[in-house]
Parts: sequence; structure tokens; C-alpha cells
Amino acid sequence: MNGVILRWPVPIGTIINAQYYKKVLQDKLRPAIRKKRPGLLESGILFHHDNAPVHMVRAVKDVLAGYKWELLEHPRYSPDLALCDFHLFPKMKEHLRGERFETEEDIIQATKVAIKNLDKCSYVTAFKD
Repeated sequence: MNGVILRWPVPIGTIINAQYYKKVLQDKLRPAIRKKRPGLLESGILFHHDNAPVHMVRAVKDVLAGYKWELLEHPRYSPDLALCDFHLFPKMKEHLRGERFETEEDIIQATKVAIKNLDKCSYVTAFKD
């Protein structure tokens, strides 16, 4: 609700499976939370992801349970709960509209800037809506 904690571009050709997702949770997301939101790991995390098969694998659930993160349920067929689809991505598109990129790195940098330029209050509004 207080903004993006981790922006992780998936390398081209990467297969998103439970092993990859688990590694991102352990090696990228958790350290990013510790760095950007000191104390949040100790006070409790409400974690939301959709029902993609990779998110529902026992190994992933075990990692989240081990972290003692409360997993918010995502009802089936509820795309309205995907805040990235309805809030983040459209706002980023506004910033990136009309741009042409030469390299993958150019895209990554442009999206980083687009995310940084988002109004922080709009995150709160998106979650409340």
C-alpha cells in the first residue's frame, strides 16, 4: 500500500515455475522488504498473490508459512483483485506511451522511472477501492 517494494524483471527465456518463484521470494522479495520497509518483517506481512499454479505449490506455501506471512485468499475468477492490472500497469503505460526502446535494459530503466514517478497516495486509494 506504500508503493512498490520490488521491481524484478524476469530474464528473457526464464521458465516461471515453483522453484524460480520460491527463489525470488527468498533471494529478492524478502531482502527488499527488509531494506525498504525496516521492521515490517517483524510486525507481520499480509501477502497477496493470485491463484496461479506456481503460487499454490506446497514448496511455495511452506516458504510463506515459514516466514509467518499471512496469505490473503484470492477468490477464483477475481481479476479485479489484481491491483497491478488495474492500477500499476495503466499508470505505467501513461508514462511509457509513445516510447521506443532499443534494448531490454532501456525498457527496464524506463519502467523503473515510471514506477518511481507514481503518486504514492494513489496506492492507498487503489487498495481502499
